[in-house]
Amino acid sequence: MLKMSPVTNSVAASEWNRAAESSPADTDSEPVCDWRKFGSLCSRDEKERAAALGVLSGTVLAFLDRVAPARAENGAVKDGTPQWERESPGGGGIDKAMLLLLLRLSRNCPFRDISEKTSQLLQTAQERGVQIPQALGQGPSFFIPVEEMVEEGVVQPILREAFVSLGRLDHVTMVMGLHTEYLACFLRTQHSLLRLDGPLPYPWRHFIAIMAVARHQCSYLVQLHTAEFLQVGGDPQWLGGLSCAPQKLRNLNELNKLLAHRPWLITKEHIEVLLKPGGEGCWSLAELIHAVVLLTHYHSLSSFVFGCGVNPEPDHEGGHAFRPPSPCPTDSPRGEGGGSVPRAEALCEALMTVPSPQAEALYDSKRLPLASVSRFVEDPDFGYEDFTRRGEQTPPTFRAQDYSWEDHGYSLMNRLYPDVGQLLDEKFQTVYNLTYNTMAMHSGVDTKMLRKAVWNYIHCVFGIRFDDYDYGDVNHLLERSLKVYIKTVACYPEKTSYSMYHAFWRHFRHSEKVHVNLLLLEARMQAALLYALRAITRYMT
Repeated sequence: MLKMSPVTNSVAASEWNRAAESSPADTDSEPVCDWRKFGSLCSRDEKERAAALGVLSGTVLAFLDRVAPARAENGAVKDGTPQWERESPGGGGIDKAMLLLLLRLSRNCPFRDISEKTSQLLQTAQERGVQIPQALGQGPSFFIPVEEMVEEGVVQPILREAFVSLGRLDHVTMVMGLHTEYLACFLRTQHSLLRLDGPLPYPWRHFIAIMAVARHQCSYLVQLHTAEFLQVGGDPQWLGGLSCAPQKLRNLNELNKLLAHRPWLITKEHIEVLLKPGGEGCWSLAELIHAVVLLTHYHSLSSFVFGCGVNPEPDHEGGHAFRPPSPCPTDSPRGEGGGSVPRAEALCEALMTVPSPQAEALYDSKRLPLASVSRFVEDPDFGYEDFTRRGEQTPPTFRAQDYSWEDHGYSLMNRLYPDVGQLLDEKFQTVYNLTYNTMAMHSGVDTKMLRKAVWNYIHCVFGIRFDDYDYGDVNHLLERSLKVYIKTVACYPEKTSYSMYHAFWRHFRHSEKVHVNLLLLEARMQAALLYALRAITRYMT
């Protein structure tokens, strides 16, 4: 069983508490419900969840009784204004955040009692004339049919543990749930980086995550960590952009840029500038190691999000639309604008069955405008360039025999950030050795050479080479479409397309393609981490 915290219930409850105190600045227009009443929704205990559901149900029904719109004699809603924009005489209104909470729990909660009850509450709200949110995505991934994500009626225990600890079950966790052994390692590591004691303050950790994923225009993770940043007491003004953050965080921008796109350019001078005593916004070595691990973790996680086509969360921008209240039976179902969201859902389902230009366009349309992430980026034109470009002087190849994770990086990490060093090593080992001895429809297959080819190819595109490896195996084992996909997802993941995902391994299971993305995530993270740790080693010596 996954163990991420000695008191996971209180962790989740405390996050609900912080959410009640750290709402966005525009709460005057959107009344915020008191999440502290509902913390026990994240409990393993059925009785505690039932009590919290009772409070939640009573709160929603009280809102509806106070502000539900009147209907005309024919049953139609008199005013089409979204219900959360209305105000009762007493100043209250139905909270948009409450409706989105209900939507998320109805779609992504691994406890059936919660998902069924929140679905009923949304239905009741719609019947009372409220425009309720409708999820736009079918499942956690745009690339993977939802029926292939989970077996009907079966919920992995690790998904319940993730919900209990985090207060939500996000789409990344659900996609990784196809490989539960790896997911357990991943969640333990991320939990340690974000939630356990460490050199960096909690809000800083989430802001660094935002800085990292913004380099790849990953609006999914920007939204996720913007909410987390506020929940742990982050200053909302920082969310105005990188220029609004403290100088110490802004100083991290150059290292962030290099780690994301060209880690081979990192030198001990970059480390020296950040650690220089007396400088404005000086970092300690312990803080810097924590920040470097966060940056490499989230650069690589951005690759996973794009590589697996992870859909926006139901309660995020781009993940929902508001549906008009249920029409009276006498209303025409073909009224102008009526039924647009259900029709869009049907189209989405149809397009997901066969790759097509329309599906490609629909996938692209789900990405948020760059303005939502660009404010966290400086020098946006700086990106990946081929490590070896013909006709140009290139940096010396990083020889794995001279500086490797096993012989050098791991020992340095264990000295400077011991608990996380062990967790990272466990995660690297788990994904590198993960196998089910299957390939497409074949069983009893030794996939070690294939996994090694994928890993070494990713290191190769970041300038790391193994003297004892025959790189002819890469061309022999990896078809061209797979190499194009791997390089795109690893180096410029924001350019990953629907057709790229479907072009390689056409007869393989989706879980096997997710396995490739897990190898990609960890190989990319290790490569960038090695460059940073080598520079830190040189600085220390």
